[in-house]
Parts: sequence; structure tokens; C-alpha cells
Amino acid sequence: MVTKEPTISLAGSKGRRTLDRVGGFTTSIGPDNVLTGSLSGSGHCIVLGTVEGDSEIGGTVVIGDSGRWTGDITAETVIIAGQVEGTVVARKKMEIVSTARVHGSLTSPFIAIAEGAVHEGEIHMAEVKRFTDQRESD
Repeated sequence: MVTKEPTISLAGSKGRRTLDRVGGFTTSIGPDNVLTGSLSGSGHCIVLGTVEGDSEIGGTVVIGDSGRWTGDITAETVIIAGQVEGTVVARKKMEIVSTARVHGSLTSPFIAIAEGAVHEGEIHMAEVKRFTDQRESD
């Protein structure tokens, strides 16, 4: 059986300054994994599989292209490229990538939403930036 490498296009992107500051992920939920329950800690977390529950993370949370999260997310920085259903709170900033599908409330001092991203719900922030991703695709 041939296993296809998970799609993490946002993590490998040149010039994604938010991820440049992430030295590595202390927690990763793989593409075929499901985590049910609460997730907390001070490191960075990447989700390529499924999470059903709430989080309180002191670092960055990345929901990869194949990732799905049902529940509330609270972290310093949140980057969403997959699907989220729930309340998302980023204490510093939030980035919603063009492949994202989000249903729920978003709260952060700074929120960037790429063209093509879908969001249904409320937005609470100091500033909203809509952008077209200018980085080269691999």
C-alpha cells in the first residue's frame, strides 16, 4: 500500500512569516489520527487529522489542509488551512488560508483571511486584512 504524503502546503511555503518563527511542533495529530478530548500545553501544535474537543495552547496551532477540528481553539497564534467548527481565539494573530472552511466565531487582535476561504460566523478583532496569496506554489 502506497501512503500519500499529507498536504501541508502552508507549512512549507516560503515567506510565511508566522511559521518561520515556529522552530518545530511539539504536538502533531497525523492524517489518520483522531484525538477526542482536551488539548493543552505551551508548545506548537499541527493538526493533519481530526480533533474533537477544546484546546488551550500557549504557542501556535496550525490546522493543515487535511485537518478537521470540532470544538473551541485558544492559542497565541492560529493558522487554519483545513476545516474548523467552533470558537477560535488567537491572542496575537490569526490567519485563514484560502483552503480553509470555518464555521464559528473568530476573535483576535489581527485576522488575515485569504481570498477563497469560507467563514460563517462572527468576527471580533481590531483589524481585518483580506489578501491574495502572492507566494509561489511548489
